[in-house]
Amino acid sequence: MGQVILITSGKGGVGKSTICTMLGAALVRQGNKVLMLESDCGLRNLDIMNGLDQKVVYDLGDVLTGRCEPIKAILESPHHPELWLLPAANSPSFIPSPDKLESLISGLASYYDYLLVDCLAGFNQTLTAACKAAQMGLVVVTPDLISVKDGGKATDILVSHGLGNSRLIINKLPKRFIPTQSLPDLDAVIDLVGLQLIGIVPDDSVMSECINSGRPCEAAISNEVFSNIARRLKGKWLPLRVGG
Repeated sequence: MGQVILITSGKGGVGKSTICTMLGAALVRQGNKVLMLESDCGLRNLDIMNGLDQKVVYDLGDVLTGRCEPIKAILESPHHPELWLLPAANSPSFIPSPDKLESLISGLASYYDYLLVDCLAGFNQTLTAACKAAQMGLVVVTPDLISVKDGGKATDILVSHGLGNSRLIINKLPKRFIPTQSLPDLDAVIDLVGLQLIGIVPDDSVMSECINSGRPCEAAISNEVFSNIARRLKGKWLPLRVGG
């Protein structure tokens, strides 16, 4: 049985899909078979980020409503063999059945080393269903007070579902962090979210350009960051620093 990891936040726009794509690629480079499952129906992005937007025929909605078997909807990345994607439904009116989603995630996990669930922002039945099938979560925040406070609420949801071993990723950290009264330093971010830090991702224009065009991020400085996050997920101790 593979490990199911939720990638979530309270606030939207913090970069969950980018984290999912980059972490998936890092895990594959380390010899793992990885499935990314996108649950943000109506706002499908992972297909574009992974160069698969012209390949999608079936999606999560088709699978959950019985129109096709999962194998027909799951696509392999053109850049990373053994990195796979089950794209979200493209219709914003589609709401996944919580029971069917939980069952699907649990069933698919047995075929992969890691199943990364890219959750939609906020707190809803979809997140609750994914929590029931997961072993841990990654809460993604940016270094601003609204995102951090909402990240703390996401932590409360995960802990209430038994995922107290979840971890924090601080994303889009600028080269010069400007302290405020509410967030004087990154320790304050960690304290307010209430989770152990697993990685700090710098604001990386090369990575953003690659992700937005569906190209592999071979030259991105963030590659080392995600490689280290992947190793930490496996229990390896590595010192934490910005950009590593």
